[in-house]
Amino acid sequence: MNKEALSIKDLSVTYSTSGYVTQAVKNLSFELERGERLGIIGESGSGKTTTALAIMGLLSSQAKVSGEVTYNGKNLLSLSEEERNCCRWKKIAIVFQNSLDILNPVLTVRAQIAECIDRHLCMSKENTEERVLELLRQVGLDRKWADCYPNQLSGGMRQRVLIAMALSCDPEVLIVDEPTTALDAVAKNDIIALLSRIQKEKNLALIVSSHEMSTIQKLTDKTMVMYMGSVVECGRTKEVIFNPRHPYTRGLINSSTQINCFRDLWGIPQENMSKKAEGCSFYKRCCQSTDKCARLRPPLEKCGEDHCVACNRGGILKLLEGRNIVKSYKIKSGKIAACKNVDLSIHSGEVVALIGESGSGKTTLANILCGMLSKDGGEVLFEGEKIRGFDATRRYDGIQITFQDSFSSIDEHFTVYQVIEEPLRLLKIGTKEERREMVEQALWDVQLPNSEEFYSKKCFMLSGGQRQRVAIARSLIMRPKLLIADEISSMLDPSTQANILRLLKGLQNSKGFSMLYITHDLSLAKKIADRVYIMKNGEIIEEGSALTVFMNPESEYTKRLLKCADL
Repeated sequence: MNKEALSIKDLSVTYSTSGYVTQAVKNLSFELERGERLGIIGESGSGKTTTALAIMGLLSSQAKVSGEVTYNGKNLLSLSEEERNCCRWKKIAIVFQNSLDILNPVLTVRAQIAECIDRHLCMSKENTEERVLELLRQVGLDRKWADCYPNQLSGGMRQRVLIAMALSCDPEVLIVDEPTTALDAVAKNDIIALLSRIQKEKNLALIVSSHEMSTIQKLTDKTMVMYMGSVVECGRTKEVIFNPRHPYTRGLINSSTQINCFRDLWGIPQENMSKKAEGCSFYKRCCQSTDKCARLRPPLEKCGEDHCVACNRGGILKLLEGRNIVKSYKIKSGKIAACKNVDLSIHSGEVVALIGESGSGKTTLANILCGMLSKDGGEVLFEGEKIRGFDATRRYDGIQITFQDSFSSIDEHFTVYQVIEEPLRLLKIGTKEERREMVEQALWDVQLPNSEEFYSKKCFMLSGGQRQRVAIARSLIMRPKLLIADEISSMLDPSTQANILRLLKGLQNSKGFSMLYITHDLSLAKKIADRVYIMKNGEIIEEGSALTVFMNPESEYTKRLLKCADL
């Protein structure tokens, strides 16, 4: 066989039902060599299963398929049904998703596997029986199950039967659609181990379609990410999962219990049911989209070695960057270095935790990053431009900071309405009526009463939790792309603290702003952070993903912090 097992070029699939046209797959192209393992991930409706069925030629008459599906130099889409049957199962086979729907409830396991063999291979009855039992052995099932019916088997056992059926004609390309969905943890591991072993033994070209990241991580070498029928990212599996370049990919990974074992789960907000999009199909749900994204469909372009992304902005943006930041305070005996050549970056839509003991320099760094404090050296860039003074905080879509002590950061004699409206009024944003609507929305966002009675309350009349919500509303009314939250829950009781953090993380997820969360509480950081910086005596001593830092810390200081926090 040729080194290239399968070549897909400009594959498109359109469904026409009841006058409604849906383009389920759009100009999909990839190549798969013998022995390669490709994963396809995406939400339900992204086009994963349609792609698999199009390759197999198993779509209904309502589907219009175009492009090329080439195997051994032949475009399978141009062949007759009879000619395709010569390749189907014998050369390219599929393991379907739902075993209860696929397996015939009135036929035994033996009969169903034998049917595949009889239909595609010329074998005697004795050889067929021998082949059935050999296939059961290969997939780890005792021969006693051959005479059982599907309803007498567990979900994992039925999945093994489907794999045996797919392997019955010894194919060279195996497509597996959601192989571990609805299985228990033990059955999942068994199926993954089985597929991995069979792929290596037979040197199969393997395509795995799944929304379970652990399955993709264990079974594939490279991964394509599909959204609304298009590929938005592709690359080596490890790189795609642990260094995603598209906001959609990051959203999928952040929704995975296997990858994010610490945090609460947050899906990708604003599910878009519309299939019509002139530009980027993801722009309505994207945290970094621009007007250009609504008009221009991004091509799939290289963003690194063996890594491609379809994004008009080149992938996930580096929103804020601090380079070699230096800051010292003069005291009687000399100087105290609060920041020593600090490097820090925050990407769009990302939550970064800055962790350290009191006096480590966290708040000093935060004030420098937002322009409230001058630095002695280094530079701070926001969206690629140097921050000068209060430029980034005195505008829409900039940087806002919420302080540790809401009692001191808010004038207690102001009314709730005055506190939240003040930034708009000072910057002359909107009319009086427009500002009123914006204040109402801000209060709604932070789950505070939207009434005249509450508007007119003086801030000293509020509880600590209410004050902190007002402070958050004041920041969010400026629609920041980056919110710096400096120990915002440290003065609150545990219940109020939990409510505030859940509220803030929910707002961050739905509105898409980035957040620098400053804390000395490692358990809180573990709960909400994508990435973590550990700061000690003005220096960043460790940095990495939350999973890496909390599970496998490198510095002795981080290990000591985790031990003291019982983490």
